[in-house]
Amino acid sequence: MSGGFSVALIGCDGAGKTTVARALEQQTDLPLIYVYMGVSVDSSNHVLPTTRLAHRIKKARGAPPDTAGPREPKRLEPASLPKRVKRSVRSSLRLTNRFAEEWYRQGIAWRAQRRGSIALFDRHFVADYHAADITGEDRTWSRRVHGWLLAKTYPQPDLVIFLDAPAEVLFARKGEGTIQSLTRRREDYLRLGSELADFVVVPATQPLPDVIGQVETIIRDYGAAR
Repeated sequence: MSGGFSVALIGCDGAGKTTVARALEQQTDLPLIYVYMGVSVDSSNHVLPTTRLAHRIKKARGAPPDTAGPREPKRLEPASLPKRVKRSVRSSLRLTNRFAEEWYRQGIAWRAQRRGSIALFDRHFVADYHAADITGEDRTWSRRVHGWLLAKTYPQPDLVIFLDAPAEVLFARKGEGTIQSLTRRREDYLRLGSELADFVVVPATQPLPDVIGQVETIIRDYGAAR
């Protein structure tokens, strides 16, 4: 390995991203630093205090556990001026904290890479928000701003590995979302992959040890070629 770099494991819910990432961290001699790069605070291993505080308030108000990826965007209903102002202020605050959170985790990855480690991302914001915020047509202003910031200023991983499986398999494994939403997200990941220089698809329908072994080989080969 010649210096540190970043690898993102992406895939729909049920593809096994966290399982594979944690196995690589614990079972191989690769110099990996695990960084969760998704929106779920419950799943995060690095979180800003402001994000943690906001999450505690949401939970105190009865919000369900936050374990999945970004929700699909919803069309907003027309509202009165006071409600629109309130909605705009809340969106601005969420956007500011979200982008600060994203850069905070990127800073952790950079620090690891400077020390010669491999930053192993479980999910990635650019991938998860690609359809909703970066390329989507019917976006709110906050989604447009967030998408522009991600596309124009946020660093992309050096290597992206997509754990791929049919929507029916993913839904049977985890039961989150719908077959239709999983199909859309899978197609979006593949569209994103066509825009990236180093994007590798790994069938997630294989036995788990085979998936882990294949991902490990891809990372080693990429590091050796740098």
